Amino acid sequence: MGALAAVEHLVGMQSQSPRAAYVGLWTRLSGFRTERLEELLLDRRAVRIALMRSTVHLVSARDCLPLRRLVQPAIARTSRHTNERRDAGVADAELAAAGRRLLADHPRTFHELGELLHERWPSCPADALAMGVRELVPLVQVPPRGLWRSGGAVRVANAEDWLPAPAATAERPAIGGLVRRYLAAYGPASVRDVQTFTGLTGLRGVLEELRPQLRTFSDESGVELFDVPAAPLPTARTAAPVRFLPEFDNVLLSHADRARILPEGTMSLLSLGNGLRPGFLVDGFVAGSWRLVRSSRSAVLELRPFAPPPPAARRELAAEAEHLLAFAAGETEHRSVRWA
Repeated sequence: MGALAAVEHLVGMQSQSPRAAYVGLWTRLSGFRTERLEELLLDRRAVRIALMRSTVHLVSARDCLPLRRLVQPAIARTSRHTNERRDAGVADAELAAAGRRLLADHPRTFHELGELLHERWPSCPADALAMGVRELVPLVQVPPRGLWRSGGAVRVANAEDWLPAPAATAERPAIGGLVRRYLAAYGPASVRDVQTFTGLTGLRGVLEELRPQLRTFSDESGVELFDVPAAPLPTARTAAPVRFLPEFDNVLLSHADRARILPEGTMSLLSLGNGLRPGFLVDGFVAGSWRLVRSSRSAVLELRPFAPPPPAARRELAAEAEHLLAFAAGETEHRSVRWA
């Protein structure tokens, strides 16, 4: 599968950390190289934008606006600045129009956007105004932000101006289409799982409408799970290879019941402030965290297992860690794996 097809299959990829999606694609695809994703971003065939759960996602250009229009109610519902703007008499429609005008000429940072808007609404904090535009207008983070070999401050543009013409005029799809795509990537899943991924509520009725087109199961607790008909169901004896996941990976955040991949009591071991550490999987479950420590001439991949892995798993982890080092730090002179 190509990189763009994989991003669409996953209904976007978590991308708060600019490099996370590169590792997420490397761990899923055969022969993936960083240049593939950089080309997609530079050609505007893929973009990074606030979507599900109001978090930054990497999506294809053709998915960008349709998905944004579907999850817009959830983004508005979770706003932390609505009351500040309302108290200052800032109308959403006027703020959105002002933001679009300021971004029509060139991308801007949120600081620049907030300061310019503050000139018009001096009684409202600048950050509340800038975040209001983020919530009301589909803003994409433009390169070099998001590139592997370079970076920069977050600068945003209106997706309706930034995207190629066909993508900029794409219509909002039916919510049932989003639910089916979610199930194809992450099912079997419960109603709560679907709502956790999308950030939307009231989806039980959508799944009831789709029921004739879906397969159903029950989990160990008797919770009903839905899936698309053609989804593969590996047996309990199917080997699950070691895999390295980036921080905020979709598979860690796409279900209300995370016990399917995070053993009980391990979530706190991955937590880091307001984020999640990168983790690695052994036999399909998160078994530890990892981090890459780089200097000008060396790169060390540090593995921190939750418990001592069996010898076979340790060997498999070490081999996959070497592959990750070659991908993420292949240009460094000295590379090594360290167990913490």
